[in-house]
Amino acid sequence: MGGTAFTTTPENPHLTAPPVLHGAPLDQAGLVVYAVHGRTQGPAFMVEQADRVNLPGVAWVCPQADADTWYPQGFLAPLDDNQPRLDQALDTVRTHLADLGRTGWASRDVVLFGFSQGACLLTEYLLRDQPSCASAFLHTGGYLGPGKRPWSAVPETGLPGTEIVMLCAEEDEFVPLDRAEPTAGALASLGARIEFTTYDDPLHHLNEDSIVRLRRMLRTRLLERVEIVAEAEHPA
Repeated sequence: MGGTAFTTTPENPHLTAPPVLHGAPLDQAGLVVYAVHGRTQGPAFMVEQADRVNLPGVAWVCPQADADTWYPQGFLAPLDDNQPRLDQALDTVRTHLADLGRTGWASRDVVLFGFSQGACLLTEYLLRDQPSCASAFLHTGGYLGPGKRPWSAVPETGLPGTEIVMLCAEEDEFVPLDRAEPTAGALASLGARIEFTTYDDPLHHLNEDSIVRLRRMLRTRLLERVEIVAEAEHPA
């Protein structure tokens, strides 16, 4: 499948170009990772992380934010201060996952991976939509807004039982621990299986341990997918 299979529209600045594809071709991959970059980065940053993971059989779909930024203000600002870009960013995630669905990649077979602003965006998407996904890897992020927000479980959704790995530095420059922790709690309250890890590292980056954890998650999902496909093609 080429990039032309993805929706583009001038009405949403984040959807003026298709996502960057990397790794295994979508029609040959065993697993898809939807990898959302942080503020002032871009798809190339997520491609670098894909190369660090270095796991064959994985297709990486890396969307491009308008001007490399999904929403203008910090994630702790009032929600209205980040509009309309926040809603446009959430619509971008929904649109790309729907595009993948039309090509045979159901959301339950896609891993969500976000770093920094990308992790915040995917967290907001998970809490609002409570979708099915293979798993999520959220590095240095939390839900948006200046204070704690209530979240109610939506019936008939796919979040219960979903593995979500969250990592955050104990003293990150941009994402405070007192927002990351209640974010993990909010996802857990909706039924997700949370692995929450803090580390003592002052740099705002994915350290080598983070890459090891991501590789482990993806390898597990990849093996599960291979077994499911094999069983469907050759039932006992």
